[in-house]
Amino acid sequence: MKNVRQAKVNIHRDSWVEVNIENLAHNAKEIRKNVFTDTKLLAVVKADSYGHGSVMLAPTLLASGFDMLGVASIDEGVDLRNAKITSEILVLGAVPVWAVESAVGADLTISIFSKEHLQACENAYKRTGIKPKVHIKLDTGMNRIGVRIEDAVEFIKTAQKAKYLNLQGVFTHFANAENREKTQLQIDKWNEILSQVDTTGLLLHIQNTVGTMCYDVPKSNMRRVGIALYGLWTDMPDEKGFRPELKPVMSLKGRIVNIHTAKTGEGVSYGHTFKPQAERVIATIPIGYADGVSRGLSNKINATLNGKQVPQVGNITMDQMMFDITGVEAQVGDVITLLDENNTIDNWAKILGTINYELTCRLKVRLPRVYTR
Repeated sequence: MKNVRQAKVNIHRDSWVEVNIENLAHNAKEIRKNVFTDTKLLAVVKADSYGHGSVMLAPTLLASGFDMLGVASIDEGVDLRNAKITSEILVLGAVPVWAVESAVGADLTISIFSKEHLQACENAYKRTGIKPKVHIKLDTGMNRIGVRIEDAVEFIKTAQKAKYLNLQGVFTHFANAENREKTQLQIDKWNEILSQVDTTGLLLHIQNTVGTMCYDVPKSNMRRVGIALYGLWTDMPDEKGFRPELKPVMSLKGRIVNIHTAKTGEGVSYGHTFKPQAERVIATIPIGYADGVSRGLSNKINATLNGKQVPQVGNITMDQMMFDITGVEAQVGDVITLLDENNTIDNWAKILGTINYELTCRLKVRLPRVYTR
């Protein structure tokens, strides 16, 4: 029996994303038990927990052995603070210099990597009397944001001397965690930099999700885990390391709103990309590409209806899609499950030539969330 954790919500569409909090807790604990007890863990909840709902999931992650939360922007951090989340929150992305004071006011830790950041932090301290909490972001090979290698040692030492800063950590990000040779080059650069500075009392983090499972970096005392928390995998370098037993957290469901028979040769949906060679029973559900289900999946995916697989047919439209349910006993109101253990978002990603991260994030556009245990 499933228990709805959230307060009652009014759902006026027969479609929703279901998030299993029990499975989330399972995944978090599986990862925690494979990491040294003296190593801290940061749960990445950016992009609304990859579309799963960060405000609802954060308490479970923190109760399941994670020490900090990671977001992409100040606004994401403020949303968590407004929901009474009191844990440490690190803004992993670039913070505008004009917004540093807002981060201070929300008790958020920010990433810094430029002289402009240092100046903005000093200005914020002068105005508020509070030292901004910061982690220094190093660019060891991602070429995205961060202090360049040649400037890293000097920047860290400058920040350590700054009386207006509360320097709490230093970190970088793997660009090719699935490739051991390329990743080792980044680890070597990381080690070289940290060997030249005093790291006493600092949080040092370089491993992302794959790094957490596959790489042991001595100069690291915190690891950042994202996609695996939600029961999904990303590319791994090999079988070395640990592979926790993960359970999917998200499913996507819609109720049938119409059932009719398409006659032989009649086209289904825009462009008539599906024309049955014999009479077929067609069911419609109110989910479309405006909900994050790509039109590129048209005629290429299956779903589950009353325990049986049914193919999606015709072009997926903005708000609706159709399934061939011929031979399956069903009626209006029955639930068709698009995503579950049998019909995975990894399969969708393979069809579309993208990654599962992108697709879970898309599903947060307008579909209501129902949280269950």
